[in-house]
Amino acid sequence: MAAKKKAKKATKKVAKKSAKKAGKRKPNAAFMKPVQPSATLAAVVGDKPIPRTEVTKKLWAYIKKNSLQDKKNRRMIHADDKLKPVFKKDMVNMFEMTKLVSKHLS
Repeated sequence: MAAKKKAKKATKKVAKKSAKKAGKRKPNAAFMKPVQPSATLAAVVGDKPIPRTEVTKKLWAYIKKNSLQDKKNRRMIHADDKLKPVFKKDMVNMFEMTKLVSKHLS
C-alpha cells in the first residue's frame, strides 16, 4: 500500500509542475505593439504611442480617479466631458467601452 501512495504523490507532483508551466504564457506581441491614440482619446491617456494594455490601464486609472463607475452597477461607466467624444454616449458598459476605445487607436 505504501508503494501505491508514493506513486500517487509522484503523479500529483508531476501534474502540478506541468500545470505551472502551462500557466506561464508569453505576452502576445500584438498587444505590446505601440498604438497611436486619436486626439480625443489622447486627452485621457496621453498623445504618445503606447501598447493597448497601457491604454486600458490608463483609462481605468482615469475612470477610478474621477469616480466615473456607477455606484450600483459597477459595469457601467459614466462619460465626463473628456470621455463623451470617445464614447458618444452618456453611459456605456465596460465591454462596450473597449470596443469604442479600439476605434480611436491606430
